[in-house]
Amino acid sequence: MPRHNWLIYGANGYTGHLLAEQARREGLTPILAGRSPDAVHAVGSALGLECRVFDVQHPERTLEALADVAVVAHCAGPFSATSAPMIDACLASASHYVDITGEIGVFEAAHARDAQARELGVVVCPGVGFDVIPTDCLAACLHQAMPDARELALGFDTASGLSPGTAKTTVEGLSLGGKVRRGGVITDVPLGYKRRTIDFGRGQKSAVTIPWGDVATAYYSTAIDNIEVYLPTPPALAMGMRLIDPLRPLFGLPRVQDWLKQQVQARIQGPDQNARERLRTWVWGEVRNAVGQVKSARVETANGYEVTVHGALLAVRHLLAYHGAGGYFTPSRLLGARCVEQLPGSGSIVLA
Repeated sequence: MPRHNWLIYGANGYTGHLLAEQARREGLTPILAGRSPDAVHAVGSALGLECRVFDVQHPERTLEALADVAVVAHCAGPFSATSAPMIDACLASASHYVDITGEIGVFEAAHARDAQARELGVVVCPGVGFDVIPTDCLAACLHQAMPDARELALGFDTASGLSPGTAKTTVEGLSLGGKVRRGGVITDVPLGYKRRTIDFGRGQKSAVTIPWGDVATAYYSTAIDNIEVYLPTPPALAMGMRLIDPLRPLFGLPRVQDWLKQQVQARIQGPDQNARERLRTWVWGEVRNAVGQVKSARVETANGYEVTVHGALLAVRHLLAYHGAGGYFTPSRLLGARCVEQLPGSGSIVLA
């Protein structure tokens, strides 16, 4: 019998709560879930939605909770700890899986489940938020415009603050350094590895490479072997990143991680509604082929958290009506190379 329920796991978190609120405004009735009874039920009571309390680390309870669920929107980070067990449960229950991660390791682990997901007819599509819909769409459109591209660079410019969950994920990544893709292989590089000047859409800015999720996902969307992602960074800060790079192992110590995450919990709340409405995002991409030809693309979007909420809803709606094959997907492969243009507040992709 067809299933029509969908579930938000981590509905009491910053982004999960925003997603639940927007879903309710649009007349949708997701099941709200998480491991904290009081917090989950508080959101459910406020929105008039069904709640289920379970810890994704308990497989039997998770599988029971997903028995009648067609699509899971997984919003509970850090995804390095929660994504794999939730994907396990989704594959076992034949529930399609989407999440809002930006973690390279999580994308790679999800891609490793492709064959199993294909066999079971289950879609596994991580990164249906700001990580990585806009950049993935630019990558796909640039590849269509230059099929022989050998190099891909992506980046974005925003003044938006971080949610607690994103900040904690950033803390976890401090000890891991930078990441780029070279010759098809994800490669470790120092913090602040490469600098260049980029016009993301509102003038030239100094930028530095960051370990963004597209280092993983854009390869599966385009098959381009060499990928870098950039973020605007003042030159002094970029230089400071290189100087502290030798100290990265210290950031991986459990006591240091615990202290930094305590600071995040105490000091970071995430941007409020006014900030989300005010602080937009400019996204840029560039490809180059073996003979040096270059094409670029840009798109302006709403605030990253607004993109995440509406991107997740776009993916959920798509999968509730889905009759295609299972497997691992990037957003552009599941929803289309220009799916970002469907999101409220997003402009059109412009190629040059």
